[in-house]
Amino acid sequence: KYNTAMLRNRTLTRAISAALQSHSKSTVSRVPKRFHFHYAASNARLLRTPLAMTLPRFMSGVVNVPLESLGESISSAVLVEWQKKAGDAVSVDDVVAVVETDKVTMDIRAKESGVFGEAFVEAGGEVSVGSNLYSLDTDGSASATNNKDVQSSDSSCEVSATISEENSSSSQGARIQVDVPSMGESITQGVLASWNVSPGENVESGDVLAIIETDKVSVDVIAQHTGKLVEVFAAAGDEVDVGKPLYIIEEGAGGSKKPATDSAPKENAKKPEPEPSAPKQESKPTSTEKSDPAKSSSPTIQTSPTGGNSTNDRSETRVKMTRMRQRIAQRLKEAQNTAAMLTTFQEVDMGPLMDMRNKHKDEFQKVHGVKLGFMSAFVKASAAALVEIPAINGRIDDASKEIVYHNYVDISVAVASPTGLVVPVLRNCENMSFADIEKTIGMYSQKAKDGSMAIEDMAGGTFTISNGGVFGSLYGTPIINPPQSAILGMHATKMRAVVVNGKVEARPMMYLALTYDHRLIDGREAVTFLKSLQGKIEDPSRILLDL
Repeated sequence: KYNTAMLRNRTLTRAISAALQSHSKSTVSRVPKRFHFHYAASNARLLRTPLAMTLPRFMSGVVNVPLESLGESISSAVLVEWQKKAGDAVSVDDVVAVVETDKVTMDIRAKESGVFGEAFVEAGGEVSVGSNLYSLDTDGSASATNNKDVQSSDSSCEVSATISEENSSSSQGARIQVDVPSMGESITQGVLASWNVSPGENVESGDVLAIIETDKVSVDVIAQHTGKLVEVFAAAGDEVDVGKPLYIIEEGAGGSKKPATDSAPKENAKKPEPEPSAPKQESKPTSTEKSDPAKSSSPTIQTSPTGGNSTNDRSETRVKMTRMRQRIAQRLKEAQNTAAMLTTFQEVDMGPLMDMRNKHKDEFQKVHGVKLGFMSAFVKASAAALVEIPAINGRIDDASKEIVYHNYVDISVAVASPTGLVVPVLRNCENMSFADIEKTIGMYSQKAKDGSMAIEDMAGGTFTISNGGVFGSLYGTPIINPPQSAILGMHATKMRAVVVNGKVEARPMMYLALTYDHRLIDGREAVTFLKSLQGKIEDPSRILLDL
């Protein structure tokens, strides 16, 4: 039933009827704008409403956006915070909200452009996968753009006024506000470690402007424009959120170069201090460091009043833990507090593997373009042993109280980087050849050196190999990398006296250590894994024959 008493012509009635049946925006567009209607679903009537009321959502372009799938076993999440509020302009790929599960923190990004309407879940509330999260007016993009233009115009006027006061003779270019870049799928914030450029200085496209540290990786902020750095919104040591403003650059403007007086102290700062009583300082101290009472009160204790003799220097230097180091410490303690860790050992004769490597390394490098190392043999042998003993490759899901057996082998290996050790993942190692493993490790090593290692490269992993032998370690007990259930520790190869066929011989021997979660893995399985690994290393042909 439709209440059409207020309608003045039959054409209008037909247009509205067709719109309700087909939900077509093109049909609704034929309705004169002076009529506004609200569809009451309870009694299926069409009522005339004041201008303050809106058209039905299928008419006005307002869509409800649900929470999409967050993973295979995740059914709900907690909404940590909203990045947008009602009336804000939304562009494709903008971060609208941040949700957190028991496994990962994820950014909710917009799939369409428009104006943010209503948030259906408050911060801190729980939302189920598939339920409506927020509404978006896709027809409001034009007005949102106009609002943006007005805001940018206002800010441009303010900044232009500042520039004219500071340097009226300099040419003015386009002001570009740059936000904190995305640093990975599950990373929402970081700590701004340092600025490499100060406001007012020239910036070339490709320059590293700043360094942001997270709990997993350090990220360089690369300039995308050439011009002058006008303003920064965070100081060194501040926390910055992904998507929030970081700095403003005036494109094409000629900024001032660093004066010679600035470069001289920096060069001197690189040289060692002649006076031992002076504590070490950063080469680029910021104003926040000078005014920070916590840093100014860091103790520098002198036992001798003269302090002229270096043997009497008892000063202390305090350095704030990086986010990566804090996260490593947290995960190590979580592993200790959660897993029932036990370590078992096995020694292996490296002679046969060394002979194979010396025999084929030159030809291997010529054919595959990469050197043949020992790590590829251990990765390949471990992958085969993990297939034989699935429990070593599994994990415990504490939330659901289930054991998860992985039908694939993803091995994490430690790679050195300028900021410390990173642990990228070799995926599907059971299907990789020696050459594939060496090439992948070489690729990760290069990424670690040039700082291009991505979070995705280090995510996941079902088993870890840690090679402390490269640093000379003879014996050690590695700590599990949660949520994995086991880790293999390699050590230095040393010539030791061993009994071979009833005779004492000097052989190149290595100790292997397997730390495992005793809640899931029994001693029999751990020892069987190590014995299988030993057999494959001492006789590499067993790897080729799947023995």
